[in-house]
Amino acid sequence: MATSAALVACGGSESSSGAPFTIKVIGFNDYHGTLESPGTFGQNSSVAAASRPAVGGADFLAAHVANLKKQNPLNVVVGAGDSIGASPLVSSLFFDEPAVETLNRIGLEFNSVGNHEFDKGSAELLRLQNGGCKITAGATDPNSCRGAIAGTPVPFEGAKFKWLSANVVSTATGTPLLPAYGVKIFNGVKVAFIGMTLKATPSIVTPTGVAGLEFRDEAATVNALIPELRALGIESIVVLVHEGGFQTGTLGDINGCEGNLDGSPIASIVKQLDNAVDLVVSGHTHAAYNCMLPNAAGRKISVTSASSFGRVLTDIDVTIDPKTRDITKVAATNRLVVRNDPAITADTVIAKIVDAYKGLVSPLANTVIGAITTDLSNSRSNGACNMPAGDLIADSQLAATQPASFGGAVMAFMNGGGVRSPGFTFASSAAGEGNGNVTYGKAFTVQPFGNSLVTLSLTSQNIKDFLEEQFAGCLGQSTTATRFALPSAGFKYTWDGSKACGSRISNVTLLSNSAMDTLVNTAGVVQNPTKSYRVTVNNFMADGGDGYSTLLKGTNRIGGAQDIDALTAFLANFKAPKAAYALGANAVDAGSPRITRVGSSTTCPSGANVNP
Repeated sequence: MATSAALVACGGSESSSGAPFTIKVIGFNDYHGTLESPGTFGQNSSVAAASRPAVGGADFLAAHVANLKKQNPLNVVVGAGDSIGASPLVSSLFFDEPAVETLNRIGLEFNSVGNHEFDKGSAELLRLQNGGCKITAGATDPNSCRGAIAGTPVPFEGAKFKWLSANVVSTATGTPLLPAYGVKIFNGVKVAFIGMTLKATPSIVTPTGVAGLEFRDEAATVNALIPELRALGIESIVVLVHEGGFQTGTLGDINGCEGNLDGSPIASIVKQLDNAVDLVVSGHTHAAYNCMLPNAAGRKISVTSASSFGRVLTDIDVTIDPKTRDITKVAATNRLVVRNDPAITADTVIAKIVDAYKGLVSPLANTVIGAITTDLSNSRSNGACNMPAGDLIADSQLAATQPASFGGAVMAFMNGGGVRSPGFTFASSAAGEGNGNVTYGKAFTVQPFGNSLVTLSLTSQNIKDFLEEQFAGCLGQSTTATRFALPSAGFKYTWDGSKACGSRISNVTLLSNSAMDTLVNTAGVVQNPTKSYRVTVNNFMADGGDGYSTLLKGTNRIGGAQDIDALTAFLANFKAPKAAYALGANAVDAGSPRITRVGSSTTCPSGANVNP
């Protein structure tokens, strides 16, 4: 495989003899253009919500990185992908140029390419790497190259860090789209950083975003590079991979490794890695963990992930023997990027950039995109666990993927945790948009994660199993959480929490094109277990998020639009002078709720007790 490397010299002796020395690797992942603080975050789940500190924000992320750099002049800042894409409005409106500009000033040096880097296609990714304005219809887009206001260079400066991706290859040339690895020299010793994109990227982004590209196996690609690196005299090798896993316990400490990430994609990748690799910085799942996992030789190596959105930094001390040029010890610690440490002051340059973009984004945030007739809360409206805001979002995702060319979906499901408080409010905000009107900013607040849609094929049996695994402890679901997904219009089912796991779902029907299809009868029996349906979910769910492991069995996956784009397009159908969106008004719902419960309880379960 042809490769290219970015070579950067670092201060220090050019001699490779002497005593072992330590370098500091500062890692993070899944920044997603989160310029402002994403809120509070705890060291683990035992920390009470009221005691969790505010974290993140580009200004404090930069300050914490600078503080770690002061501890060791031999340092490097690295990322594990998804630095852009699925970003808050303050970055996404400006084509994620603000994300890149803040990362430049945070000091990022090497960064693997994530799946969201392909949301707008490879050409746009290369523009963000190399700089220049976004050209739309032959002219600079009005939302590009706004540096004169933000205090950054015009035209857009491009990334000062190197995006790396060894396993994403142009089908036309057979060579990587971007450099396969970067090299930095410490005291005369070369350290290689191999960038790796998750192989499954084509299944979770739009097809046009990855056209002309081949995504190769992560572990095989790393292993094939080892002889090339050794020929360059490199024995210290770090992998930056945009793939990850989840801890399987309940504590979720940011420095924990409950369950050793067993069964996760990252554990599988590490288990195949050549023994030459000593450290893996991972991402993608937005989880925090600090693990020692076995490689192909059975030797346990450090595998880390720093949550997401700039909430956590991984502080990694790496000891190198200059005689062998090899890494002899790795000590990693995940640290919260707190905003209340009196010894750490926000970066004022970055704070000014963020404030400038916030001022620029206000007009769009206040733009009316649709209307509703009443509050659509993100709370469960009854004991059956329906959610008004979730119904609207599920409908928008079905509408976006119903055309055959976009997936041919007949139903859609939205995870409840992805619908943020307070839902869609009827009352006007301080911006004065008027009662009932939904602004872009309101919609973005309800659905801020920037997930992409995935349409896949599931059988009737798969759908029954998916509904069953919503309950705590059932079919692999967490033993402490019950998680109801919200179905799109026309899909209905009944559940009975008094029954045993695997027997709680019945009367599953789909009304589509005026035809009623029964998937599961009133006795809970699947009628045609192998019949296939096209189902749309977001990429988080499609990857097994929220314990929906059955969705991993989905076949013929097609990536779709961003969820916020689907929601915006759908709400345009309810913008004046058109009638506002009214809950339950869709004809295929036939005036009854989508989820029905057996029994009289008015409490929707969310924990271990599935029948409160």
